[in-house]
Amino acid sequence: MTQKEVTNLSYEITGFAIKVHKALGPGLLESVYEQCLKYELERNGYNVKQQLIVKIEYDGLDLESNLRIDLLVNDCIVVELKAIENVLPIHEAQLLTYMKLLEKPQGLLINFNTTNITKSMKPFVNEYFKRLDTI
Repeated sequence: MTQKEVTNLSYEITGFAIKVHKALGPGLLESVYEQCLKYELERNGYNVKQQLIVKIEYDGLDLESNLRIDLLVNDCIVVELKAIENVLPIHEAQLLTYMKLLEKPQGLLINFNTTNITKSMKPFVNEYFKRLDTI
């Protein structure tokens, strides 16, 4: 994929998150938003993996972990969902680490406990994004 394709996909994911949020509003469990967003993405032809286990390799060891990402879309964008009052720096660090461990170029941190998804959503890119073609 190119940087442009990844960026466009991230806009499309955001659009579906907005659709889910408009229909349900804030105040529900994260798992409800996750199921609805997954449904919307799959219904529109995207490949979505849910609750994917993040494998950790350390010093030649493959470590068992209970780390799971909420959604992985088209094998390139990690989507971490929250339904909390305030997104904290630890949530951002968590997403950035997942992106690094999975070697994925972009991540979206979406908090559904808000009045406006676009103002509260945070996109992240990393060195894997910078390695993609720009065209």
